[in-house]
Amino acid sequence: MYHEKLEKFPQNFLWGAASAAYQIEGGWNSDGKGPSIWDQFTKIPGKTFQGTNGDIAVDHYNRYKEDVKLMADMGLKAYRFSLAWSRILPDGSGEINEKGLAFYENLINELIKHNIEPVLTLYHWDIPQALQDRYNGWESRQVIDDFDNYARILFKRFKDKVKYWVSFNEQNVFTALGYRWEAHPPNLSDVKKMFEANHIINLANAKAINSFHELVPDGLIGPSFGYGPMYSFNCEPENVLATLNGEEFQNHWWLDVYVNGKYPKATFKQLVKLGVAPTVEEGDLQLLQSAKPDFLGVNYYHGGTVRANEIEFPSGDNDAGLEKSFEATDPYLMKPKEEQAQTPEKRMFSNVSNPFLEKTKWGWEIDPVGIRIALRRLQNRYDLPMMITENGLGAFDDLTNERTIEDDYRIEYLRGHIIEIQKAITDGVDLIGYCAWSFTDLLSWLNGYQKRYGFVYIDRDEKDEKALERIPKKSYFWYKSVIATNGQNL
Repeated sequence: MYHEKLEKFPQNFLWGAASAAYQIEGGWNSDGKGPSIWDQFTKIPGKTFQGTNGDIAVDHYNRYKEDVKLMADMGLKAYRFSLAWSRILPDGSGEINEKGLAFYENLINELIKHNIEPVLTLYHWDIPQALQDRYNGWESRQVIDDFDNYARILFKRFKDKVKYWVSFNEQNVFTALGYRWEAHPPNLSDVKKMFEANHIINLANAKAINSFHELVPDGLIGPSFGYGPMYSFNCEPENVLATLNGEEFQNHWWLDVYVNGKYPKATFKQLVKLGVAPTVEEGDLQLLQSAKPDFLGVNYYHGGTVRANEIEFPSGDNDAGLEKSFEATDPYLMKPKEEQAQTPEKRMFSNVSNPFLEKTKWGWEIDPVGIRIALRRLQNRYDLPMMITENGLGAFDDLTNERTIEDDYRIEYLRGHIIEIQKAITDGVDLIGYCAWSFTDLLSWLNGYQKRYGFVYIDRDEKDEKALERIPKKSYFWYKSVIATNGQNL
């Protein structure tokens, strides 16, 4: 869609940045905090880069006022952050740790004092270890009530201070990496358990949203989803069909439930055939359909490109033609059903590299137009307001002898995406705000401190916390200008 002139960003547009508790706070056992599954997982040898963990992280727990002052100096309009469940309820349920709750209240008050809108995320991957030990965390339906109790504590405490709330962050990511790929806690490789846990999380999300609408009638809540639009390798119909399969399996499987309370029929049928579909009990669908989010959070980094499944259409030497040589005796089909169930998507599509896109030094495709495609598809299918809750570039940043960080590559990356967001708004997308990932550098989960996303450089590395000095990067001052001009000075 061509526009002779792009519309301006709305006057109340929330220019923001984001973070997550485990990645920045540190203070892992301070003031009564209990351990989370990440506190334990990162201690397993070989799981993280050079054994890094979030015990200290960037020490936001002790330096939040300094960090908020940097946000205020930047002109930030919103700050999205998560709360550590085990800092508030060390055992996952039961007695409240008032010191932990006070930390977040002080942070929220500090943000409000500087006219920064707090965007509060209830869950960003760090369930209390106590609940994992007690009943295997998200594998048990007991967690639904425990999560709702945790959420209700926060709703009651902060209902008059926080307008925007995120229920779950990237459910598609933490369930797959944790229950399928053994890359995140709880460190499992069991596709059946992944789909079962995912269904229970859906129920917990729905119950918490209903509690929110009861307790915070003037607020807005929604999940943040790691969305990547699926592209067809070319216009061959089999590849277009594979793209439809990929979009449903990778995206609609979660989003349709969030918004409409229903699983996509075609994907559910395939999972039933393989014996890995989630157990849907009486009353589950009623609960899912009773809870509707007020907005969708969109975490966008890149999408994916697919071609037809290799069972029917094995790849040849020349993928441009995608020769079709159907083999009814494909080894995949000869495997027992329980082995086939470990890779359910193989029946649906095959992932391929997109020849039109460059990649970051971490191998992620760079696709600014994809964020416009994502927003358009989501607006058309779900017709809800949206907020970009994550978008950013992980890179190796160098501190110069003058103690500056010349991250022009990050500016170029963000500029390209923000321009496409402005085009999406001009198209008709209803967008609340944009929270870049991330405000400061942080622990990049498995990748230590070498993969930097922040506007503010944290002078530390994997082995030495040093003084944890905060140094604004070149991108910090660029984004400050973007905010000051409401997106006119890109």
